[in-house]
Amino acid sequence: MTRKLFIRSSFAVGICLIFGFMGTVATQTGIAEWYPGLEKPWFHLEEDLFSSIWILMYVLMGIAAGIVWSKGFYHKWVKTALYHFGFQLFLNGFWFLLFFALEKPFVALLDLIILFVLILFTIRWFRIISTRAAWFLTPYAVWVLFAIVFNFEIWRLNS
Repeated sequence: MTRKLFIRSSFAVGICLIFGFMGTVATQTGIAEWYPGLEKPWFHLEEDLFSSIWILMYVLMGIAAGIVWSKGFYHKWVKTALYHFGFQLFLNGFWFLLFFALEKPFVALLDLIILFVLILFTIRWFRIISTRAAWFLTPYAVWVLFAIVFNFEIWRLNS
């Protein structure tokens, strides 16, 4: 690993973890008051495991973004890929706000569906620049699919 790749990946991981922390802040009210009273599907995860998986996803996302960024931000494809990445990161953080803080599972579900589509576009752009970076985003796409199913079931069971 080159020094430039390490620095850029570390910075990108830090940015992703900041978004994760903001999501954690948004969830605090909902986790304490609203979420415990919901009927949950049989496959729900405990909050600690759920949070740990999100942290891992943010680290993988940051590494992927760092790999792409290290190819040179001056390149049009790198910029396009990172713009897609930034937008999906925004939608990711927005989900926590919609689901937990605002207690709107249906709107949060719509956010997740749009997020998943954008992740697929981001993976496509990352693959153009680095296959390895695209593979780092693949577990995240699978995790968001799980989140879509989970969010749908929460909405269905509690509507």
